[in-house]
Amino acid sequence: MPCSDSNLYPVHNEGKSSLRKRWKLIQEAYSKSINTSLELEKAILCYNTRYNDIWDFQQFHKFIDEVLPTCESEHFFKKTLPGIISLAISVTQTVTRPPVLLVRQQEHSISLSQVQIAALLANAFLCTFPRRNTQKKLSEYSSYPDINFIRLFENKSKSNWIQEKLKCLFHYFDRVSEKEPSGVVTFTRKVISEADLPNWESVEENFNGFHVSSEGTIEREGVGLLQMDFANRYIGGGVLGWGCVQEEIRFIICPELIAACLLTEVLEKNEAIVITGVEQYCRYSGYSNTFRFEGDFVDTTPRDNFGRRLCKLVAIDAVKFRKKEIQYKKDLLTRELNKAFVGYHCPQSDMLVAVAGGNWGCGAYRGDPRLKCLLQLMAASLARRDLLYFTFGDEPLRDEVFQMYSTLTDKHVTIGSLYQILCQYGQLYGQSDSPSLDIYGYIYAILDTLDSDGGDMDLSSNPSDEKME
Repeated sequence: MPCSDSNLYPVHNEGKSSLRKRWKLIQEAYSKSINTSLELEKAILCYNTRYNDIWDFQQFHKFIDEVLPTCESEHFFKKTLPGIISLAISVTQTVTRPPVLLVRQQEHSISLSQVQIAALLANAFLCTFPRRNTQKKLSEYSSYPDINFIRLFENKSKSNWIQEKLKCLFHYFDRVSEKEPSGVVTFTRKVISEADLPNWESVEENFNGFHVSSEGTIEREGVGLLQMDFANRYIGGGVLGWGCVQEEIRFIICPELIAACLLTEVLEKNEAIVITGVEQYCRYSGYSNTFRFEGDFVDTTPRDNFGRRLCKLVAIDAVKFRKKEIQYKKDLLTRELNKAFVGYHCPQSDMLVAVAGGNWGCGAYRGDPRLKCLLQLMAASLARRDLLYFTFGDEPLRDEVFQMYSTLTDKHVTIGSLYQILCQYGQLYGQSDSPSLDIYGYIYAILDTLDSDGGDMDLSSNPSDEKME
């Protein structure tokens, strides 16, 4: 914690070096008003002196002095920044002991009030968290995501969308400074041992309900459902840097999610993170380089008895494929199925809400959305959940996946049988760089072959050569 008595920092004065409590340096840095971005830079660097010649605030200065309208720049120094500083300094009263970290291979939950999270994030904005700046592999927190906001200030990519992220964060701090939030957010690390993961080949269950839409978003139309975060294995991904796709956008419009970056060690293949009580503060438009802050959002989602918004987010990280074709191989199919199942599984309840999913691990990760839809459907069904799938404007994909679902259910294909078909398709890539049928074409061909053989689910042979050509 920034305010820990053990958080000491070297200070050089008149040729002499001494160790001082870093929290004292932080308090002194903000004991007087700050009226320019240069003064803010000087304050941040006075307790991060080893980065004097490394951190570059030029893009932040440009954003404050040239991009923001004069009235908004003045508002930042008169209202927003004083609110951030007040929240940061209050951490000694609001967070009276260090939060428990969510470490690898240990199931654990931690609940924080929204006020506590605001104090923690204010310290992240001022870059006060010790030993969280270095990127060296053997450093103490190398297995944790970034938490200090320095990469947003540097904006090395000179991206307009990073400026829009800053606008979202400024708005969040205005909101929580003006009116103290009263809710709670719970962060849970889920782990299923490899011995307890499904044997997918032998699963006899059929598919649960499925709905697909080319319109809407997970956070808006998925209200009340288990909402997927297409996560990076370092949770939050590039939210505090240049990233601006599904996970980063969700974290920036619901900034309390960023607290997960402070708490959560890198995810392993049999783990997921569930965050309960998420509140949205910002409206937005666009995606990636078209992302824009569009103003205030008032979240009216009801709260549970613990004061948490009735919104549950599940963070599961997909594999990033160097070559697109390897995703059909058995070990990677199994890895993605297991990852989704860990996120969806909830043994304590018989009444489970549906999953709100979508093109998980597609785009830059090179996932095939038609395959990823099937994998989510298989995992959700085994976890006794329905699936609501968003194709984000892709109408042909919407129609393809619904037709496939209809065929699978009409033919009473089990989850295990589909798994075997997918694995067979993956074997084709070992024989050919480019099979003559795509994944859906192959599934249809297999099912047609079974029909012609009398309907027995014998998957020991592939479709005839005539059907493959």
